[in-house]
Amino acid sequence: MATDQRLRREIDDLGRIFGDTVRRFAGDGAFELVESVRRLARRFCDGDLAAADELDALLRGLTADQLRVLTRSFGTFLELANLAEDHQRVRSLRDRERDEHPNPRKESILDAVRKLKELGVPAEQVAELVERVHVELVFTAHPTEAKRKSIRGKLRVLRQILLRLDTHTLTQREEESQRDLVRREIEKLWQTDIIRPTRPTVIEEVDRGLSFMPVIWDTAPQIVGELREAVAEVYPDVAVATSGVLRFGSWMGGDRDGHPYVTPEITEQTLGYLRKAALERHWKTCDALITSVSISVRQAPPLDALFEPIAAACAKWPELPDLLEPIPPLEAPRRWLRIVGWRIEQTLADAPEGLGPSPVYRSAEELAADVRRVRDALVESGDLEVAETEIDPWLDQIATFGLHMARLDVRQHSELYAGVMVEVWRAIGLVKPDEAIDEDRRCELLVETLPIAANLDPVGLSDTAQETLELFRVLRRAARRHGMACLGGHVVSMTKHASDLLTILWLWKWSERVDGGAPEDPCLCLPAIPLFETISDLESATEILGKALATPAYRQHVRDCGDRQTVMIGYSDSTKDGGYLAAAWALQSGQIAVHDLAEKHGVDVTFFHGRGGSLGRGGGPAARSILSLPPETFDGSLRLTEQGEVLAERYDDPAIAHRHLEQVIWAVLMATTTPPPKPTSGYREQMQRMAEASLAAYRELVTHPAFVRFFREATPIGEIENLPIGSRPAKRKKGDAIEDLRAIPWVFAWTQCRCLLPAWYGLGAGLEVLLAEKGGQETLRQMYEQWPFFRATISNAELALAKSNRPVFDRYAKNSAADAGMAEIAELLDAEYERARRTLLAVTGEQELLDTVSWLKESIKVRNRYVDPLNLIQLEVMRRIRETADPPEELRHLSQLSIKCVAAGMRTTG
Repeated sequence: MATDQRLRREIDDLGRIFGDTVRRFAGDGAFELVESVRRLARRFCDGDLAAADELDALLRGLTADQLRVLTRSFGTFLELANLAEDHQRVRSLRDRERDEHPNPRKESILDAVRKLKELGVPAEQVAELVERVHVELVFTAHPTEAKRKSIRGKLRVLRQILLRLDTHTLTQREEESQRDLVRREIEKLWQTDIIRPTRPTVIEEVDRGLSFMPVIWDTAPQIVGELREAVAEVYPDVAVATSGVLRFGSWMGGDRDGHPYVTPEITEQTLGYLRKAALERHWKTCDALITSVSISVRQAPPLDALFEPIAAACAKWPELPDLLEPIPPLEAPRRWLRIVGWRIEQTLADAPEGLGPSPVYRSAEELAADVRRVRDALVESGDLEVAETEIDPWLDQIATFGLHMARLDVRQHSELYAGVMVEVWRAIGLVKPDEAIDEDRRCELLVETLPIAANLDPVGLSDTAQETLELFRVLRRAARRHGMACLGGHVVSMTKHASDLLTILWLWKWSERVDGGAPEDPCLCLPAIPLFETISDLESATEILGKALATPAYRQHVRDCGDRQTVMIGYSDSTKDGGYLAAAWALQSGQIAVHDLAEKHGVDVTFFHGRGGSLGRGGGPAARSILSLPPETFDGSLRLTEQGEVLAERYDDPAIAHRHLEQVIWAVLMATTTPPPKPTSGYREQMQRMAEASLAAYRELVTHPAFVRFFREATPIGEIENLPIGSRPAKRKKGDAIEDLRAIPWVFAWTQCRCLLPAWYGLGAGLEVLLAEKGGQETLRQMYEQWPFFRATISNAELALAKSNRPVFDRYAKNSAADAGMAEIAELLDAEYERARRTLLAVTGEQELLDTVSWLKESIKVRNRYVDPLNLIQLEVMRRIRETADPPEELRHLSQLSIKCVAAGMRTTG
């Protein structure tokens, strides 16, 4: 059966069962109402604007309960359609692999390695390349993750049932039983509250992040193993080290920027959670191997090599002989693995040190060394396949996850730390109460007092300053007890000065005083990671980092970190600050400038890409984004955020998780060894001109006196700020200024009203600069064909424009107050949308948006038929709320429900 037919049939089947569910629990009248709205929405989607007026009139006459049933009906159906689309994606991946066999699947790891061979890349270079590949995916607690855990759980069960229904060996009775399960799960889904009653706590967000780890735990070693196998197949004489290829990090429980609930105690608790999760997984893996590897020395004599370490361990720890007694003496692998398992148990219990040697594993390397003992013995006994298929995956898990599952980053705003340091200096008498401190004086004080920081004990500090010092106590104790492997680095939000980085060094040095100091303190290096996230900060990045690197203390710090500086660049705030095109170019050119500067100082750079899930926050296919990086800046090492809603999209399903990770590694291998030619200086000059024009157009919009009012009245931002879907507040500061609003709710609001402004506004103004010149269109088309960065920029904007729905957004715009200022904003938006669409098509050569991806264009059109009525319901609810002095809780609930359901339909929030 053709792919689209299978998908349509599955959506039809789920829709039919869901329709029966609505009839059963809401009644025939409710079902008929849903159908009436669906028919009107389809007419509207097909261009009949009068149908929207009819639908508005219908909705105005409905009770709140009727609106609730409508919203839940369309929202739940869209969740089921999403489920079917994901299932079809998994089927398509399998079909493609079968069809392409014996050739590797496109954009797979084997595909990459074979391409390297075809290009004549020598074996030695491949080995060096693999050793340079370091990909770290960092999970963040995206505050706009809209789905409850309970809803995700129901959808996960349904996905598993659909997978079972794909099994062609089911009997008729078994198939009917599975279909009954589908019906029951959909009925439970209908009766489950979509909205969580309270905001999640930080620890609940940590727990949610860990909920994806079972899939990742199993998938990551597959990816690393496939890389090893691909190199062995294509380059049989090359042995590669893959231990650092893939790792994971987290901000959950460590991101303090504007988040009052991430306290030092929460960070400490989070570190414990992550460690416990990793050790429990290692114990389960070990326990399974004890059951599996039942090989006896009698049958495989070389395994007797394990007798000596077993005896040594028993002599070292008197508890072991009794523990090993139930295991036959000749089953040496089992006995050794039981010892390893016991040591993991002791590590998990964090057993106190006694007079004798401690059984606690102090590092992942120590655990790996014990596991390699059994691997080596198996290889020696001729059981290579057992070693490769059962022991190697565990070794890969140890290398990937260590003893802490994910490295925890800490993040805080630069302004807060600047204030803390002033307090400290005043407390110790270095700065007078009324003394102003400029940047040069700040750097001078930091450098002068750094050597004695651990001797200082400031008193009389504010709660904020005391909490900051307590955080560094927690980090120092964790590093001493478990090593630096549990920590990623300290990210400094809104880095604006070299002193922002020196401050991290100072506070880390100060923490050496904790508990009287420790001999290992000089070897513990906490990386300071600047985060450049506005246009001006990106432009000033080289000046800031250059001044820091020119400071001997900071240069030594970087040397202690292996002469590698991690630099984070923020896609979300830069786009909110300067618009889509200007931000895209500032990020690209900023990387080149920072790389060139670091190279002059003899420092390597790992760029940490703070991309969001949506197109307006640097989203889009991860592989495409990697391939579009400046080739001269990328050496195979990168960090990349995986934010909230993206976690479920990428890691809920094992097949999709595998595909995502293999495409990331494929893209890294391709970008590192076969980079595209550098763009000509002419292309970069033209890009700079377009960025400047785009920035001017964007700033004209957002600085318009009526813009903030328009944004607050035309979009559901007020309702979004009150959603109980994240532990972090929506704003850094109180007030209505756009700069104080976080980028996530900013994008969320524009996505909800179907405008998607952050992902395209200003593009037309930029492109028009060249299109107005002779030969400009040809230049743009050459840039589109030859420059991956420009192509990715245009392609992502094209998708955003295609997903934008002007007829729907026009109704939101009309919902705002009708005055001259508001009208001007609406006109600017309409004019720039049309200009962006027209100029983009001039670049791509298409007649309509997404002409070359017809299936996607059709998918958006079909989906709009179910999302559009949700938008009109949302508008009706917004109208009722704004016309009521004290809106009842029922209306607030409806508003939140509409936001969640539109998010399900758009498959993104912010």
